[in-house]
Amino acid sequence: MKLIVGLGNPGRQYAGTRHNIGFAVIERLADKFGIPLDQAKHKGLFGSGFYKSEKVALLMPLTYMNLSGESIRAAMDFYKMEPEDIVVIYDDLDLPVGKIRLRQKGSPGGHNGMKSTIAHLGTSEFNRVRIGISRPPAGMAVTDYVLGRFWKEEEPLMAEAVEKSAEACEAWLEKPFLQVMNEFNQQNS
Repeated sequence: MKLIVGLGNPGRQYAGTRHNIGFAVIERLADKFGIPLDQAKHKGLFGSGFYKSEKVALLMPLTYMNLSGESIRAAMDFYKMEPEDIVVIYDDLDLPVGKIRLRQKGSPGGHNGMKSTIAHLGTSEFNRVRIGISRPPAGMAVTDYVLGRFWKEEEPLMAEAVEKSAEACEAWLEKPFLQVMNEFNQQNS
């Protein structure tokens, strides 16, 4: 079984914001795989089903970003999963808008959702898909920026990033993450 987690914040006021791009990918995968996100489990919105012969679970933590690791840990403990069985999707200020980067380990880079995930997993070695949202313009607070919506000209880039991220997750259900990482990072360089 594999677990795909998208980070974000619950609530209508956060829908469509930069910080919720991980949720957007999970919603795309749910649609693509025909897996309804209809269960309130593991401190999140959850759904499970099959992709070909691989059992897959989708999770959107509802703990708010800063406590995301609680939800991920709860799901991993319930299904007796190891860090290599998961992929975490989240926004990244250090990548240009719409760029995606796959990684197998790394620091949280100031991202509170990743800090929480690393703390609750006890390791920084787990698969991740980082989606670029760029840095805020001069004079704008990071919090206001990440909790803000994408600008009109960014929307097509982000729609493409959501699709590419979903494709990377789908590929991971059939191939080793390292292979998927090499393929997608090369395509998106």
